[in-house]
Amino acid sequence: MDAPPASSAASDPTPRVAMACVLTSEVATVLAIMRRNVRWSGGRYAGDELDHPLIAGLKSLRRAVATWDPSRWGDVEPLLYLRPFLDLVRSDEAGAPTTGAALSSLHKILSLDLVGPDAPNVADAMSAVVEAVTGCRFEVTDLASEEAVLARVLQVLLACVRARAAPALSNRHVCDIVSTCFRVVQQAGTKGELLQRISRQTMHEVVRCVFARLPDIDATAVEDQQIAGSKQQGFSASKMWNGNDSACLSSSKDEVGGKSGVVQDKAMMELFGVPCMVEILQFLCSLLNIAEDNEVNPRMNAVDFDEDMPLFALGLINSSIELSSSYIHRHPKLLAFVQDELFRNLMQIGLSISPLILSTVSSIIFTLFYHLRQELKLQIEAFFACVILRLSQSRYGATYQQQEVALETIVEFCRQKEFMAEMYMNMDCDLQCSNVFEDLVNMLSKSAFSVEITLSPLNVLSLDGLLAVIQAIADRTGNSPQHRQQTVEEMREYFPFWPLKCENINDPDQWVRFVNQQKSIKRKLMVGVEHFNTDKQKGFEYLQGAHLLPEKLDPPNVALFFRYTPGLDKNLLGDYLGNHDEFSIQVLHEFSKTFDFKELNLDAALRLFLETFRLPGESQKIQRILEAFSERYYEQSPKLFVNCDAALVLSYSVILLNTDQHNVRVKKKMTEEDFIRNNRHINGGNDLPREFLSELYYSICKNEIKTIPDQGVGCSEMSFSHWADLMFKSKRSSAYIACHSYPFLDHDMFLIMARPTIAAISVIFGNVEQEENLARCIDGFLSVSRLAAFYGLNDVLNDLVVELGKFTILWNTSYDDPATAFGEDTKARMATEALFTIATIHGDHINTGWGTIIDCILRFHKTGLIPACLFNDTADDQEPSSASLPSKISAPYPAASQVMPVSTPKKTYGLMGRFSQLLYLDTEEPKFQPTEEQLAAQRNASETIKKCQIGTIFTESKFLQADSLLNLARALIQAAGQPQKIPSSIDDEDNAVFCLELIITVALNNRDRVVLLWHDFYEHITHIVQSTVTPCNLVEKAVFGLLDIVQRLLPYKENLVDDLLRSLQLILKLDARVADAYCENITQEVTRLVRDNATHIKSQMGWQTIISLLCITARHPDASEACFEALVFIMFEGSHLSPANFVLLVEASRQFAESRLGSAERSIHALNLMAESVNCLTRWSHEIKEASGEAERMLEGINEMWLQLIQALGKMCTDQREEVRNHALLLLHKCLVVDGISVSSSVWLMSFDIVFQLLDELLDIAQTSSPKDFRNMEVSLLHAVKLLFKLFLQSLNDLSAQSSFSKLWLEVLDMMEKLIKVKVRGSRIEKLQEAITEQLKNILLVMKASGVLSKKSTSGDSSLWEATWLQVSNIAPLLHSVIFPGNDGDDAAQSIKDKLDIPAVSEGRLVSVK
Repeated sequence: MDAPPASSAASDPTPRVAMACVLTSEVATVLAIMRRNVRWSGGRYAGDELDHPLIAGLKSLRRAVATWDPSRWGDVEPLLYLRPFLDLVRSDEAGAPTTGAALSSLHKILSLDLVGPDAPNVADAMSAVVEAVTGCRFEVTDLASEEAVLARVLQVLLACVRARAAPALSNRHVCDIVSTCFRVVQQAGTKGELLQRISRQTMHEVVRCVFARLPDIDATAVEDQQIAGSKQQGFSASKMWNGNDSACLSSSKDEVGGKSGVVQDKAMMELFGVPCMVEILQFLCSLLNIAEDNEVNPRMNAVDFDEDMPLFALGLINSSIELSSSYIHRHPKLLAFVQDELFRNLMQIGLSISPLILSTVSSIIFTLFYHLRQELKLQIEAFFACVILRLSQSRYGATYQQQEVALETIVEFCRQKEFMAEMYMNMDCDLQCSNVFEDLVNMLSKSAFSVEITLSPLNVLSLDGLLAVIQAIADRTGNSPQHRQQTVEEMREYFPFWPLKCENINDPDQWVRFVNQQKSIKRKLMVGVEHFNTDKQKGFEYLQGAHLLPEKLDPPNVALFFRYTPGLDKNLLGDYLGNHDEFSIQVLHEFSKTFDFKELNLDAALRLFLETFRLPGESQKIQRILEAFSERYYEQSPKLFVNCDAALVLSYSVILLNTDQHNVRVKKKMTEEDFIRNNRHINGGNDLPREFLSELYYSICKNEIKTIPDQGVGCSEMSFSHWADLMFKSKRSSAYIACHSYPFLDHDMFLIMARPTIAAISVIFGNVEQEENLARCIDGFLSVSRLAAFYGLNDVLNDLVVELGKFTILWNTSYDDPATAFGEDTKARMATEALFTIATIHGDHINTGWGTIIDCILRFHKTGLIPACLFNDTADDQEPSSASLPSKISAPYPAASQVMPVSTPKKTYGLMGRFSQLLYLDTEEPKFQPTEEQLAAQRNASETIKKCQIGTIFTESKFLQADSLLNLARALIQAAGQPQKIPSSIDDEDNAVFCLELIITVALNNRDRVVLLWHDFYEHITHIVQSTVTPCNLVEKAVFGLLDIVQRLLPYKENLVDDLLRSLQLILKLDARVADAYCENITQEVTRLVRDNATHIKSQMGWQTIISLLCITARHPDASEACFEALVFIMFEGSHLSPANFVLLVEASRQFAESRLGSAERSIHALNLMAESVNCLTRWSHEIKEASGEAERMLEGINEMWLQLIQALGKMCTDQREEVRNHALLLLHKCLVVDGISVSSSVWLMSFDIVFQLLDELLDIAQTSSPKDFRNMEVSLLHAVKLLFKLFLQSLNDLSAQSSFSKLWLEVLDMMEKLIKVKVRGSRIEKLQEAITEQLKNILLVMKASGVLSKKSTSGDSSLWEATWLQVSNIAPLLHSVIFPGNDGDDAAQSIKDKLDIPAVSEGRLVSVK
């Protein structure tokens, strides 16, 4: 025999010399122990044999070892040095010590890897070891030695599967090892506790070693064979036989996979691989002690149920799954077993009464989900629907412990970030799956509500689950762009959508579109179900309109709708399927074709069929339904029946048996023989197998077929028929889609769970006190708010704000000291911080929720918690504002300073204001010194308010979206309440003032969008102004706030200037008492507005408003001077005069000139402003003449303004004050003769009317008034006469050619006659007479020189000549001879004309005479 390579020897873990020593030592040890027994101590054995064969074998091994070459040790067959020890183990002559020693030697040899994987015939050696140890026989001498031997057996078996040569074992031998370990476990139950622990631990280790080999098994090398007897238990455990004199571990019955077919036998003889693992799992499933009759409810009485063995089996299953689950999908045999039998057994044992079993089952399912969810889609759905959701609710009879474990399971799954997302996309969006996501969310939210006064751990646990899901959604928001949020196209025509599958689940674009489409169809189907359950015809019409059924109904599609749509009324469905019309019959047969009855017994198939609808009571309908069932069953199971009639008859018989056995009114029950006798000769004249009928009979007797199935889609138990149908569907269901942390469907998920989550968090938050739980709730609130804002779900965010607001200072209003109470209430402070954090960060998405936030702010304001300096500034600019600070905001304690508003009037508010102040003083109570605890609470409250940054909400409102901003303003207006004529209480007025300040702040910080707010703001201010009749803080804030807004916005909002200025008209509507109280400050604000924004005021309406405000204060002693300064600013040198404000300013100046509040100098100044304004008219007239377009119309406007100026000055010419009156006459004279203004004839005539009226008034004053009141009226009359003559001469050129000139001239002469004859204090005024005569003479000379006055006019009319001299003769009779003395008279006339520079007439027109 060739020596092994050096490298082989070097790599061997045990040196060859050491191996020889080990064997020699072990032989010596065993021989020494054997010699202790007299049987082996000496003497001949028998005949010529000196030693017993067992001893001889050991001695022979010792001699052989000495002769073996250490360098060629690897070529030695292991059986040569193993056989002596194996013989001892198998021998029933050896006692327990000897057998134990031999087992110990075997363990040492295997542990030291003396049996290498490359040794010759290693498979035979390992097989021999397993067979010998599993068939170990020994003589029992005492209990301790027996337990020692059993422990050694376990050690050797474990060493076999751990050894490097373990792969040489066959599947059969691995199963034998597991079987033997289990027999030891069973026998250890009657032994000591140490052996019990060792045996169970060893079996765990053996199973772990077996399944740890799965990653090393090549899946391609395993033949694709179905394991025979997959539905039967591989091993029925029984107690190991144990006699008084000997013990034996071999048993032909107690083997894993002991019952097998030919195919399986062949597989079991192959090398260690998947078949043995399947057998082990099947054996472990058999240990779960579940009744083999799958229709029996596995839940048992707590007293009768032994959880020890199921827990042990579950522990082994858990160990095996933990080690192999990552590789199971590579091996079809193992995967098929896990999908079917293992999962079904786990679900059934999970419904046991033991919470510990449920917990272990859940752990196993969790591991399977983590590694194999893509292969266990429908199984996962069934686990949650039929086990977890069922046991998490007390209404299904679950104990508190079961509910707790079920909830813990859900929460543990929810902590897997992709779990709920995958449940939604794979279950809720699958037409043939239940809404697992919705059901879990609803269950968690409902479980958060406590039915008792105090919370239980279940309630908090439910919240943990919801928060885990919310947090997972929040974590995914940044993982992918939102382009995956696709709009689902509406179905425009019907197409067969039931078998639809996603083409490529690895392409997000495709599967997101597919999932959304499926969910849309599913929602419509649910609506169709509601319609169908109310009216079948309406249901079909809706489904056809939604294109979920074809326009022309056909049986296959209706059958699919009946079969796969949950929630249908099963009574209606049964009646419809049993109808006799041809279409219903076709639907019934198509409906039956949707079932898979292969490999199902008749009763199981019938159960599955009848669970989908209620069997009607009419015999004909039952007949038709059973005929359809029988045809389908015979089609898929033809071997048992010769024709479908046999299946029909037996189905009828089963229904009758079911009624007979489970109807309480049937007293005499059918026996087994009766049932068999009733079914003779039904199979084509032959009998069915008696065993088949007997099994069928007992199945029906033991488990009723429910002909009245449960309605709805609740949590039903998983029967075998259900499971068979699930396995049928799993082969055709759409593939499981992995989430991969993408938020493609998170919007829809969050929309479903948002409100239930908010409600659950609110309930928990309101009932817990521990800060840890409170913090978790707050984190939940913030996460929900962040998601609601992210997905634009404003309604959700507003609901959250309302809920959260209930826990702030609004929580309890019964405290005497709410500020201190707030500081002591951790919950309220945490809720407040969260509320304002949401308002600050996500204010864009808050609409109706602003009402809650404003209510909270008002409560803080009322309690004095709002700081005085709430805002750093109210607008972008840094101008001081009269409305920037609250007028009555105080710190929590008297030591805090109070900040008064800038716009506080100097005077008191009148009687009511003083009375209110007295009330404040009278009702003030003495302050008590707070305790240390109260001070700490107060500091906490102040710190919380500081963290809230309440002012930021309003100063940063410019970043809010339009809708949110408008709702914020409206919330403030609503919180302010309706203003009253007299405030009902100081608090109400204080709140109204505070709200108004906030509204003003919002308006000023949103000047670019003030149009959005203006209507509501203006309406609110209007209500305040119109409703207030006494001075108060509210109307003060309204008036000056309005002025401040107008002042700040005018430079920036050209399109809103008129609206802003029009709003100031509200000030004109103030009650007289209110206006009087604030008149001076109003004037100051208006003056400032004019100074800063005069250039921005362009419309006549705007100027009218401003000037009206100035004029209304002109009569106020304190405001008049400031108002006049504003007028001077506008009119000085015409800097801000315009056609829009000219007339208004002239009239305002006249009012100030007329006012006696100021000095005569001010009146003269006002007159000068009026007179200087004529320069603007001259300038505008010149500009108009140079421009083109509508010049004529514009000149008419200038004429009108000039006339208004003349009229205003004329009114001042009758002023009682001599200096004012005379100055007005002089200025009127100046304005009448101004050059540069093209005055039309009609305007000249109107100006004469003004002068005539003025002269009449002066005459009347001079004749009737006292000289003390009107001094030196003679001078005024003299000025007026000169003014008249000057006006006539100025207008002569324009009027002489007019037809009305004669009338005007005669009116002038009449006025002269009246003036010359006037008597003042009984005598005529000589100077006046002289002036009139001289002026008349000059006019006549000018008229003569101009050709206007002559004996024959150009028109041939001599009436003017005659009328003139007729009138002149009454005034100055000698003037005729003076004017027309002959040629001299002409020369004199020409001399006067030259002296006065009067234009002459040339060919009917005036021309300049040089």
